[in-house]
Amino acid sequence: MSRTHRIDIRVYYEDTDFSGVVYHASYLRFMERGRTELIRALGIEQRELFDGETALGFAVRKMTIDFLRPAVMDDLLTVETRSVEARGATMDLEQRVLRGEEVLIAAAVKVACVGAGRARRIPDELRKRLMLDE
Repeated sequence: MSRTHRIDIRVYYEDTDFSGVVYHASYLRFMERGRTELIRALGIEQRELFDGETALGFAVRKMTIDFLRPAVMDDLLTVETRSVEARGATMDLEQRVLRGEEVLIAAAVKVACVGAGRARRIPDELRKRLMLDE
């Protein structure tokens, strides 16, 4: 059983296009915040992962996004992030952006754990915290 993390995000003018609708690329930033805050909620600061001899980070390898409904300026959105599966150096996540109960965006995301310019196995402790033990 994996964890679902939620973070609320307000839509600002800078997130929208000329018509006041959220620009599609803004959702990428919203979902990045969701993934970052999921890791933070597990008690892991990303800065800790970057420091030291075994510095690690996560890079998006693949993302499939369904844009279902638009958000507009001043909306309060919730980004949900759920870990689904981990295999070696990659992890699959599901993300949704909601306005209340209404799903605006649904995404499947594959991230790769990287260090020193190469793929690295996701640390066992992180797998445990994400409830993704193999």
